[in-house]
Amino acid sequence: VCGPGQIARLPDLIKHAMEKKGKQLSVSDAIRKAADNPELEEFESVYDRADKDIPGQAFVRAMRGCDNFCTYCIVPYVRGPETSRPINKIVEQVKRLADDGVKLVTLLGQAVNKYQYRAGEKTYTLADLLYKVSEIDGIEWLRFVTSYPRKEGFTELMQVMADSPKVCNYLHMPAQSGSDKILKAMNRRYTAQQYLELIDAAREIVPDISVAGDFIVGVPGETDDDFERTAELVKKARYKNCFVFKYSPRPGTTADKSLQDNIPEEIKKQRNYRLLEVQEKTSAELAKQFENKQVTVLVEGLSKKPHLNSAENDNNPQLVGRTADDWIVVFNGPASLTGQFARVNITRTSPLTLFGELI
Repeated sequence: VCGPGQIARLPDLIKHAMEKKGKQLSVSDAIRKAADNPELEEFESVYDRADKDIPGQAFVRAMRGCDNFCTYCIVPYVRGPETSRPINKIVEQVKRLADDGVKLVTLLGQAVNKYQYRAGEKTYTLADLLYKVSEIDGIEWLRFVTSYPRKEGFTELMQVMADSPKVCNYLHMPAQSGSDKILKAMNRRYTAQQYLELIDAAREIVPDISVAGDFIVGVPGETDDDFERTAELVKKARYKNCFVFKYSPRPGTTADKSLQDNIPEEIKKQRNYRLLEVQEKTSAELAKQFENKQVTVLVEGLSKKPHLNSAENDNNPQLVGRTADDWIVVFNGPASLTGQFARVNITRTSPLTLFGELI
């Protein structure tokens, strides 16, 4: 049994268990912060999350844990309090990744926009971190996920997105519900109107920003009216895409202890399907705007149907890539483009995918 604060010890624990044939337990009474756990920080620093299946991309943890305690979520209990990694350690890690050919780095955190690290007299925010990382040669694109809807530091974060050509115009900011009653029950600490005001502020600073959201339907106590308010928020937010989940209780959470899971499964399914239907209409409209336009994509590799249209394209396989604002693009081209940037002319679209021709 290995706690999240002792992940760095896992190889030794496994080795000891195999050699001694005995049970191994390594947990702390309280999950320590990084400043008190140099072993974990060292582990994070050298464990470069380069995606072996998608060359050219990597994920770097900016912070651990969460202090939000949303009633449905188990993360604060199993990951501990919010702890931001030292900014110099993150910069060093990204430099190594750049030297290895990584072009896109995604900074990770349960509420990554709450990143704060004090060094001397200065407290660094996520905006500061993005500025620092964007100065690294070789890194061309920067993303960050996931953002918690909060006003503090939001303008500065959007401004760095507007100012830096490397910071992708992409914001993943879960709303979870459009009903203030349900948001309060979730302990989300904002209203639907405040959430939409953040979206409006983002588009004011970064007009071409691409926004994605998350929603949970069928939360205990969610009425038809609550759901309709959620559907209305999805229409107003005009997401590129959103992820919809049916509520299910997580043992140990406040919701599991105090709320009865009283929404029938069939109603959850209907609401899930309906919300995706609402979003699909917006996604189709936004995708249509790309027709006959050129986009830059970072090629991820072969598509799910690599042989499609290859005969008409000099036997080049079908590839898949993503734009800086996270649109999926499918086109035929040499497999050697994997991990590289390419220019594609969009010829047709679907709600979630752009199709085009290599330029």
